[in-house]
Amino acid sequence: QVQLVESGGGLVQAGGSLRLSCAASGRSFSSYAMGWFRQAPGKEREFVTAIDWSGFSTDYADAVQGRFTISRDNAKNTVYLQMNSLKPEDKAVYYCALGRAAYTLIATAALYDYWGQGTQVTVPS
Repeated sequence: QVQLVESGGGLVQAGGSLRLSCAASGRSFSSYAMGWFRQAPGKEREFVTAIDWSGFSTDYADAVQGRFTISRDNAKNTVYLQMNSLKPEDKAVYYCALGRAAYTLIATAALYDYWGQGTQVTVPS
């Protein structure tokens, strides 16, 4: 059974930074693409960013391009999301997810098989 545990969320003022972590267990983490999604109150879950198994290829939503950076450490079974220049519209619950086998970069939630419990990020207006 795969487990994903996010951490690092919190309250930060606009313009500030946070670093989220997602620790994976129960599967050979290094073989799978990983992603981050977020869900704001009253809105659907949306794609934020993804990284392939090697860490060399990444993809970002337009809303976070240039401000967020995804990375992974396969030796630690952990994926990270560095969030800079945070805005009030970034406020959401952030989820990490482990992708389906044979897919490299995945922006579609339906192609992720395992999800973490989420971590709250709050950026006051």
